[in-house]
Amino acid sequence: MIGWILLGLIAGALAKWIMPGNDPGGFFVTVLIGIAGAFVGGWIGKILDFLPASNPGGMIPGVGSILTATLGAVVLLFLYRKMKS
Repeated sequence: MIGWILLGLIAGALAKWIMPGNDPGGFFVTVLIGIAGAFVGGWIGKILDFLPASNPGGMIPGVGSILTATLGAVVLLFLYRKMKS
């Protein structure tokens, strides 16, 4: 669970860096979007049969997991902004 939160923090921060701007909810919402993006990215990776190398049992996520989660977070952040505007 701590690994998913850490991955969400990283993915949310990267998504915010890739897509800067004012978001309703601020940092907390961005982190939640990052955590949800980790799940969405993993789901998309499973559907496309692209599962990045992971670190089973480890606390620190692998680079592939971070990239996949960030992609999911960017997609969710984009959709969130479209819904709020």
